[in-house]
Amino acid sequence: MTTSTRSTTFFALLIILTASRLTQAQATASQSKLSVHWEELTAADFREGIHRSQGTCLLPFGILEKHGPHLPLGTDLLDVRYAALHAAEQEYAVVFPEYYFGQIAEARHEPGTVAYSREMQLALLQETTDEMARNGCKKVIIVNGHGGNEHLLPFFAQSQLDKPHDYVVYVFDRRSPESGGPPKKSTIDMHAGESETSKMMISRPDTVHIDRAANESGADQHRQNLPEDVYTGIWWYARFPNHYSGDGSVATKELGKFQMDWWIDSVTKAIRAVKADDVSLKLQNEFYEKSKHPLDTQP
Repeated sequence: MTTSTRSTTFFALLIILTASRLTQAQATASQSKLSVHWEELTAADFREGIHRSQGTCLLPFGILEKHGPHLPLGTDLLDVRYAALHAAEQEYAVVFPEYYFGQIAEARHEPGTVAYSREMQLALLQETTDEMARNGCKKVIIVNGHGGNEHLLPFFAQSQLDKPHDYVVYVFDRRSPESGGPPKKSTIDMHAGESETSKMMISRPDTVHIDRAANESGADQHRQNLPEDVYTGIWWYARFPNHYSGDGSVATKELGKFQMDWWIDSVTKAIRAVKADDVSLKLQNEFYEKSKHPLDTQP
């Protein structure tokens, strides 16, 4: 072989080796950038996403309802998806698409509210988590973004003990820190007020109409006189007939960033804890088996 031939062969091999390494690098980069959005993944990427997430999937749960005079109807969904998606990017998990089929009977008098029957809410949620599990999501974390779901979701999770499932439902229901951050200017802040408006300034600032926040009253109307431990479904309408609680006009980006960062970090920690949980499904299966023969259960 001549010097010229050896040189040509060497450069050819070098080009092949370089191309191979480039392809591997591109494949690695593609994998590292694997989307956390369920709907954005190809079928093959979805399989990889389930493997990478260890079967852990998020179901961010919002609602469609009035949020004062200044925030969009989908505020709860927009906020919770922002938190869930950013958390999943820190600790990989597959995030289910928009889901807003929850409990919002108390806002049926307001325009834009979509309130499903209780039968539909439970049936659709069960079908959804069943389908998620059939596709490999054996750990389903429902991340709640709506206060009206605070009773629905624990009940749903408890009802999973009705019959055997090969997956576990977890509910994460913390949306704001109890302390810390910039001092708040309002005392009532339950719905579309200072905190929620501040978070929307981070997640979707283009949808916030802060100039309209003072157009309606978010004060407690105190139109009911019952002991605190007596519950009735009309309590919210009795107190806040405008479906607005607080004062969104005093919201700030600083408060929103603090609260949203806390939310994202909290969801991230929840994902890690669920991934590490190797007990719940075993206990669930043990419970299902024992429930078939309750008289045989020993103390």
